[in-house]
Amino acid sequence: MLTIKRLSIEDAYILIEGARNRANEIGVPMCIAITDESGVLIAFERMDGGKVTSTTIAQDKSFTASGARKGTHEYAAAAQPGKPAYGIDSEIGGRLSIVAGGLPVFVDGECVGGIGVSSGTPPQDQDCAQAGIDFFMKKIGK
Repeated sequence: MLTIKRLSIEDAYILIEGARNRANEIGVPMCIAITDESGVLIAFERMDGGKVTSTTIAQDKSFTASGARKGTHEYAAAAQPGKPAYGIDSEIGGRLSIVAGGLPVFVDGECVGGIGVSSGTPPQDQDCAQAGIDFFMKKIGK
């Protein structure tokens, strides 16, 4: 039998709060998705002004980050023509994201979920995702 650690809904709200705070600081309304360790959506927020197309992108970024246990930006270089993971972004019905803004959430060395942020530039998305994680870690005392 397995014991699995995963984010709770309260944890998800904390991650969203941290990402939203940063999005407000930089003046870019974001779509923010939180998934559990297997990539299943726990919570989602589309800030007023967040792009409609970014609702799906944020969820796919979070899905990729939690399922792969690495940031979506890490796929970008490996997914270019001639590289080992070329075309990976077309796998799983196109759900695997290679655009920055999706990060796994680790607690005590274990992946417990992911955060995906979209509506800004890839660096802005990643900055807000990291801000969500930093805020969460501070709240839980890690």
